[in-house]
Amino acid sequence: MKNNRPVSILVVDDDKTHRIMLKTMLKQWGWQIEEADDGTSAIEAVHNTPFDAILMDVRMTKLDGIEALRQIHAYNPAIPVVIMTAYSSVDAAVEAIKIGAHDYLTKPLDFDRLKLTMTHALEHRQVQENKDFSRNNKIPAMNTRGIIGSSRPMRELMEMVSYVAPTEATVLISGESGTGKELIAAALHHNSARKNGPFIKVNCAALVENLLESELFGHEKGAFTGADRRREGRFVQANGGTIFLDEISETSPGMQAKLLRVLQEHEVQRVGGQETLAVDVRVLAASNRKLEEEVAQGAFREDLYYRLNVVPLHIPPLKDRREDIPTLAEYFVEKFAKKNNRQVSGITPRCMTLLLNYPWPGNVRELENAIERGIILMRGDYLDEDSLPIPVQRFAMKNENPSASTTAPPGSLEEAEQLVIKNILAETGGNKSEASRRLNITRKTLLSKMHKYGLT
Repeated sequence: MKNNRPVSILVVDDDKTHRIMLKTMLKQWGWQIEEADDGTSAIEAVHNTPFDAILMDVRMTKLDGIEALRQIHAYNPAIPVVIMTAYSSVDAAVEAIKIGAHDYLTKPLDFDRLKLTMTHALEHRQVQENKDFSRNNKIPAMNTRGIIGSSRPMRELMEMVSYVAPTEATVLISGESGTGKELIAAALHHNSARKNGPFIKVNCAALVENLLESELFGHEKGAFTGADRRREGRFVQANGGTIFLDEISETSPGMQAKLLRVLQEHEVQRVGGQETLAVDVRVLAASNRKLEEEVAQGAFREDLYYRLNVVPLHIPPLKDRREDIPTLAEYFVEKFAKKNNRQVSGITPRCMTLLLNYPWPGNVRELENAIERGIILMRGDYLDEDSLPIPVQRFAMKNENPSASTTAPPGSLEEAEQLVIKNILAETGGNKSEASRRLNITRKTLLSKMHKYGLT
């Protein structure tokens, strides 16, 4: 911790025997321990001593751990509090996390899990101290790996990444589709102590549940039809490094339960196997949905959400960081000009104005696709608005002449859309995935339109 002072942990438990046992274990791991025998004395101790973490039981006779946590968190929310609870009181532990607890442990305690949880709690405290220290100091240079932007929202985001990356904290990355969640995850990994280990990415939305389970945890030979050999899962492949679980909100309740177990126990079991395999993996997760709303609707496990949401990072949509658009556009022009062997002198002022004004519902990914299309179709030395996708051009026309009717003659818009889809399918040889990518729509939307126009 900062100033090289000893790490100080407060152990709160009204069971003296259990408290002494915990003190003995924690001291063996090099931490300085103080004790409190009830919630009231714990609150008093926190007012008198700057503890780095607190390990506290839920059920105590004088003042229970929930109320003590509430008062401690109100006094100093920066202190991470780990709650201990019996299996029958897990609901109380979840309630504790809602009001500010860092994590919880179930009794009887697993000592390996205890050490790991307290280490993570102290890492979380270090993140807070890094933030305090960095407010008046220059942020260290980072490997940003293609993250572009100097707007205030992006500066604030990258500051947070710089605080969190060196720790072992689990991070939940949120943001709309196309904002660059995978780039942020990569930055967290490549600026951590695990940077020389593997960085494994898994798109949870791309596989059905049984295939996702095999992908994540591996399988034994003969576990299911086609399993002709043993296969190690992504968690084992990520051992010593980082695993990035993209679109975590798309997992089923059953898969969420299995992921929760991995986060709690740090071990996995292959499909069809009995052996448990210990894994040392940092978990990063991402979602384009608001998981707190998914929890409220019963679509996502509350306990898993709190396990993942140790440090939340939100990526702003492109419309909230418009000052980054010129830099992003110039970067993509250079990238795709080189890729397609085109000589490009720059972007016309009119085109840049359009790029700045367009709302970009698909965020940075949509801007990238628009620039790539423009580079391929441009006829002069400069990228101009005539080379941009039709929705972007239509937006420009509408805003230049807002009084003009934007309604096309009956049937003409559908006919144009049908023709575009038909031509793109011809260019891609009927490859629907590539066609949907070029059209910047989902495969499901493409199939629906193909059915509508009789192109199936």
